[in-house]
Amino acid sequence: MAPPLLFLKDIRLTFGGTPLLEGADISVSAGDRLCLVGRNGSGKSTLLKIAAGLIESDHGERFVQPGATVRYLPQEPDLSGFATTLAYVEAGLAPGDDLWRARYLLEALGLTGDENPTTLSGGEARRAALARVIAPEPDILMLDEPTNHLDLPAIEWLESELKGLKSALVLISHDRRFLENLSRATLWLDRGVTRRLEQGFSAFEAWRDTVLEEEERDRHKLDRQIVREEHWVRYGVTARRKRNVRRMSELAGLRQKRRDARGPTGTVKLEAAEADISGKLVIEVKRIAKSFGERTIVSDLSLRLLRGDRLGIVGANGAGKTTLINLMTSRLPPDSGSVRLGVNLAMTTLEQKRDSLDPNATLAETLTGGSGDKVIVNGESRHVISYMKDFLFPPEQARTPVSVLSGGERARLLLAVALASPSNLLVLDEPTNDLDLETLDLLEEMLADYPGTLIVVSHDRDFLDRVATSILVSEGDGEWLEYAGGYSDMIAQRGQGVDARKAAERAREEKSNTVSNASPASFPGKRKLSFNEKHLLETLPQRVAALGRDIEKLRLVLADPALYTKDRPRFDKASELLSRAEADLAASEEQWLALEMLREEVEG
Repeated sequence: MAPPLLFLKDIRLTFGGTPLLEGADISVSAGDRLCLVGRNGSGKSTLLKIAAGLIESDHGERFVQPGATVRYLPQEPDLSGFATTLAYVEAGLAPGDDLWRARYLLEALGLTGDENPTTLSGGEARRAALARVIAPEPDILMLDEPTNHLDLPAIEWLESELKGLKSALVLISHDRRFLENLSRATLWLDRGVTRRLEQGFSAFEAWRDTVLEEEERDRHKLDRQIVREEHWVRYGVTARRKRNVRRMSELAGLRQKRRDARGPTGTVKLEAAEADISGKLVIEVKRIAKSFGERTIVSDLSLRLLRGDRLGIVGANGAGKTTLINLMTSRLPPDSGSVRLGVNLAMTTLEQKRDSLDPNATLAETLTGGSGDKVIVNGESRHVISYMKDFLFPPEQARTPVSVLSGGERARLLLAVALASPSNLLVLDEPTNDLDLETLDLLEEMLADYPGTLIVVSHDRDFLDRVATSILVSEGDGEWLEYAGGYSDMIAQRGQGVDARKAAERAREEKSNTVSNASPASFPGKRKLSFNEKHLLETLPQRVAALGRDIEKLRLVLADPALYTKDRPRFDKASELLSRAEADLAASEEQWLALEMLREEVEG
């Protein structure tokens, strides 16, 4: 087995009272695809920063192979001090790295490279930071919530790009589908200690539940043993003094072990306050249209939402998803068409930007509305401390200002506020942002049992598959189409993801711009090869040749008839590498052929 490129051993770190890390380990070898999972606040980001060498632990060992390159993507990238996004990305390249990668990745992520970093949105800053850490193709790539603020086209592009990298990956993400598609091993950080599963995230939850069940059995056995020893102390026949002292010492040790044992973190208790039942018709939209200047958000949209429907809305960033929700709920008037709301509607909205939270208010004031210490949930009065515990807030946080809460804590607070309000129509705008996987599970279960109607905007494909009964997709230019089922059902009907039609139309436009009978004078304004396409035309032949040599070497290795019996791991590895190389060769040849045909058309 190859030595690890990086490992952490017995990492310990304490902030304040309770230790955050109590013996965490990480080992990253070449080609690893490792996902790091755990509850919000368990220390995942801190452990990743220690692995990246950004902060020091109180105790433990960190080793990086000499010459190995490590790149780390933080949750909140800092682009200050750079004139443009291209300068920021190029600053992350090492001597000898290809400069074209910086421009290519920025263009692939929807940026030009000329943007001023001080004017970027959160999503644009995240895209530039992704380009910076991916461009050098490091030996180890560490990504902390890389899908935050990304839309579905960008998430799916990022998956494809990461699959093609040779770098070892360490990922933190709340996006289940993203982790399932990329991980091959799982590292679970729980109560300061890490456990490793040599399988991808798809196998994690069943394994985690088994581990917790075994722990519960062990705690039960320990409790019974303590009871037996205490019974002996009280009622047993007095034996020799030395033996009594020993057994009393053992009993004290058992009690201390029970006190020191940290049980699993509690679970959030999600229950939506229910209003009276709404009418059968919830929302009826007839041929509505909305534009801002020359930009069309909605054009001639009609749909009906009935009681119990679960509508998911997806599209690229800037498609107008939030504006569409405001139109459907009559918060914003359409330019034309009509919107009719059903009778007896009680609507509750969870906002994406969390603007409704007063940063100066305390957690208790936010939940109670600033009056008293009671919260009304489902018509019953509950003490605010009791309601806080349902969302994993300890009593001492009651007077904590909202401004100091973490992203995950703010997400839970918003859920607590929204679910306390009686409703029969829930409107959720990106509800999954910053929520850990366990809380997402409970949110999905709550929504499955919710008797009212749901409208949800989300970039989380797994969440949409589990929750939505239909998907409304932006097709561009103000056109929206509805598909039955969840996100995967939409792709099956549509053929591709949310950017499919736009890409197809662009391809048709490019082809029409290169017709052979066009006059020479017309070509300067027509389709031209991009910087990336020109570079690929020059470099793909060398890549094809290199892949051919790799395939020939692997075939020679597998030609040994005794290899399977004498070295099964080497046989499996060579077979996997051969399959991957042959697939890469076919894809590279097809890509080069398509670009060569495009070049011939452009040049006439």
